[in-house]
Amino acid sequence: MIFFGIDPGTAVTGYGVIKSVNNSVTWLDSGVINTRPDSPLAERLELIYSSLKKKMGEFSPDRVSIEEAFYGKNIHTTLVLGHARGAAMLAAVKSGAMVSEYSPREVKKAVSGNGNASKDQVKYMVKMILSVPETNMKTDAFDALGLALCDFYHTGRSVQINR
Repeated sequence: MIFFGIDPGTAVTGYGVIKSVNNSVTWLDSGVINTRPDSPLAERLELIYSSLKKKMGEFSPDRVSIEEAFYGKNIHTTLVLGHARGAAMLAAVKSGAMVSEYSPREVKKAVSGNGNASKDQVKYMVKMILSVPETNMKTDAFDALGLALCDFYHTGRSVQINR
């Protein structure tokens, strides 16, 4: 079963892909989609959508998990993040995968056992669980892998699709 995690953002969108076989998981791919801050929002969203669609076409995920919107003090940032989430959801639905959403707290608890874990703790656990190759991978990619792991822990153990 292939799990695809997305940490949406209009500047940087992280993605992570894992595969489960017999209740164990392995890393397949991860990275980020960077948009230009001086580009119009519509162009940034199109880049996010088309890049995610291409990656999902490459891996044909069974499930896609997307981080829920973070409600901060700045309403404009929350609204713009909603646009990035929408582009990611559209790409996920078009891929034919089942789509789920998880809060940052749910991801932290699933990956580290602590819903208040720091980003560094989540990154460390993702590295340990998946044996992610040592690269200059951004935090957003680790967050996306954490989302994929969270989805695996919540659903993947009970559902198996042979690939």
